Amino acid sequence: MTEEFLSSSAEKTRRYGREFASSLQSGDIVSLTGQLGAGKTVFMKGITEFFNCADQLSSPTFPILNVYQGSLRGEDVVLHHFDLYRIHSVSELDTIGFDEYLSSAYLSVVEWADQFPEYFQMYTATVLIEYASHDSRRIRINHISR
Repeated sequence: MTEEFLSSSAEKTRRYGREFASSLQSGDIVSLTGQLGAGKTVFMKGITEFFNCADQLSSPTFPILNVYQGSLRGEDVVLHHFDLYRIHSVSELDTIGFDEYLSSAYLSVVEWADQFPEYFQMYTATVLIEYASHDSRRIRINHISR
């Protein structure tokens, strides 16, 4: 199932992130792609808000992985947030144990996932954020059958 939204503000992008997060469950792996500055981190902030871990969010440009602790309906939630912008090879992913993280029972969101198409079959959803105009973004969400 594919959904498409047009966002004209950071608040709307965060809201779409929260709405999207409501469909996620432990073990899901999300590909989050888009141009530099398109709003991936803003969308991610919406996801972390939904899971009550927004206070911890920072743009992960320098760290490759941030782990957020949250909760939903009284249950603990662990969210892995990868940023592959500075990764250039599959061997670098192997070094950080990328496969093991994605194989865990935790929820994972992978920014710049399109740099490594060999992992595409692992994603349960893909999110593409792109410029629709100078002040608006197009958000395409594809939920992949489980």
